[in-house]
Amino acid sequence: MSESTAISPQKILSLAGGYWQPCALHCGVKLDVFTQLADKRLPATEVADRLNASLRGVEMLLNALTAMELLDKNDKGFLATEEARVLLDRKSSKYVGHMVMHHHHLVDGWSQLDQAVVTGRAVTTRSHGEERERESFIMGMHNLSMSIAHRLAAQIDLTVRKQLLDLGGGPGVHAVHFCLANPGLRATVLDRHTTEPFARRTAEEAGVADRVSFVGGDFLVDPLPVDHDAAWLSHIIHSCSPEECRHLITRTVAALKPGGLIMIHDFFLDQTHAAPLFAALFSLNMLIGNEGRSYGEDEVRQTLNDCGVTKVSRLDFTGPNQSGVLMGTLPE
Repeated sequence: MSESTAISPQKILSLAGGYWQPCALHCGVKLDVFTQLADKRLPATEVADRLNASLRGVEMLLNALTAMELLDKNDKGFLATEEARVLLDRKSSKYVGHMVMHHHHLVDGWSQLDQAVVTGRAVTTRSHGEERERESFIMGMHNLSMSIAHRLAAQIDLTVRKQLLDLGGGPGVHAVHFCLANPGLRATVLDRHTTEPFARRTAEEAGVADRVSFVGGDFLVDPLPVDHDAAWLSHIIHSCSPEECRHLITRTVAALKPGGLIMIHDFFLDQTHAAPLFAALFSLNMLIGNEGRSYGEDEVRQTLNDCGVTKVSRLDFTGPNQSGVLMGTLPE
């Protein structure tokens, strides 16, 4: 048998149809199926009535979600699995549905990837509405941050730091957890004005509203608050072009006190810039959306060194989708 005849199309076809399962998941979250089935097993007929949807469509969806091991089915109906109850029931404190919906909103752009690759520019067609997409993104980042912020706050020593600048901090989850772990720390969250209500609510619910302030603005253009001895940049450099990335790191360093600490949390590519898989694919996601991309750890280290940051190291931490943290200090 020749090599060509031994090659199976299974891998290619699996990749080609790999979007089917995510789309079924998106649909289940969008229709709130998992919340309906979190506490009680229901037949498809009752789920269809509750959703005001066709029995034909609902039954097919429930069967598919069962095949995906997100629902359990028996002769009495369907019930969410433990994993789905914890993560996809809207009433759960660990609900990640907002991030699922953020991915749902990205599907339009990904379907136009060829256009973005040919032009090298973001695509503009969207069908969900800017406000809805923004809310899902902000709350999705809140979900993601809540799952790791306590771990990072426990691992990063900020005991000698007094003022933390959280750039692009969105709902302020990281700033809040750093303050909770360090009673002597105060924090300033800088992000667009639309995120302020989310950030203030997060700080109030955690009981640190008196130590977390908010400044509305664009971290690439507006003056950065000064008199801070630590800066946290989480998942923002990938939204910047290479020139903007260098500009942001440069102005962040300039805003810190001597001896200040800068911490960058993101999806870093390895030396080949073709791995890890998620970071490589995430570059395409940014190509669709703006001028950003994933950056190599070597690129970020070099930029930090060029800005005078010393003792640059990578934290022994791996977040969702293999995110990491680079950190370094300024000379005294």
